[in-house]
Amino acid sequence: MQTALSDYTDSLRRISAMVGRYSYVMRGSWPRLAELVYWPAVNMLMWGFVQTYIGQKAGYFAQAGGTFIGAMLLWDILFRGQLGFSISFLEETWSRNLANLLISPLRPVELAIAMMIMSLIRLAIGIVPVSIVANVFFGFNVYGMGIALAAFFMNLILTGWAVGILVSGAILRNGLGAESLAWTVMTLFMPLACVFYPVAVLPAWLQIVAWMLPPTYVFEGMRALLIDHQFRADLMIEAFALNLVLFIAGATGFAKLMDAARRNGTLLQTGE
Repeated sequence: MQTALSDYTDSLRRISAMVGRYSYVMRGSWPRLAELVYWPAVNMLMWGFVQTYIGQKAGYFAQAGGTFIGAMLLWDILFRGQLGFSISFLEETWSRNLANLLISPLRPVELAIAMMIMSLIRLAIGIVPVSIVANVFFGFNVYGMGIALAAFFMNLILTGWAVGILVSGAILRNGLGAESLAWTVMTLFMPLACVFYPVAVLPAWLQIVAWMLPPTYVFEGMRALLIDHQFRADLMIEAFALNLVLFIAGATGFAKLMDAARRNGTLLQTGE
């Protein structure tokens, strides 16, 4: 019992140390902090003004609950949740520190938890100011979604973490030659996840693919909430089930890619 408690305490200590390390790196570079706010703010202003213009010209349907603005905010949660995870991992490869961490008492799962926490911190820094901009400029209060927002957020962040873990594994196995995946892989989700339009817009065969992606359920749920004023709990449950499968697949993929990196001796070359 005492040994288990000691192991648990040591694990929390190591996770806390890694979160502290990433926080110091982030706080020591104002461009990193500015970047967290800059892109979400630019996207919010762009899509907000587009929605305002269309709303003035096209009447109620275009204005229906601020679907463009809501979609942009939720997309940022998905994209920046994954990117925040991947950036923490990339910082270790850029500084050639990954091998040092992997030979330390720090366990891979503890490193992953630390990066998840940093993902939430980065996300809060970027999204909270943008949500205020959305409210001030366009009268869209994302927090007015209530419990639905929590369900949307949970599913999107799980997807982001699952993809982030898999991308980190690819970088671990292939070095910084795979670095671009951190910025590009999530954009593959955008057309199929139906961020700005309903699934019905897609061809029938592509709808099958779309419904295999957890974010699709979230964006459909958002439109149901904002246009029909109906919270689709069934969509959130289905998204959560798919996210569990995706997360397990991402974690399994990371473990296999790490083993492959160890066998091929690429762990020490990730910074090259």
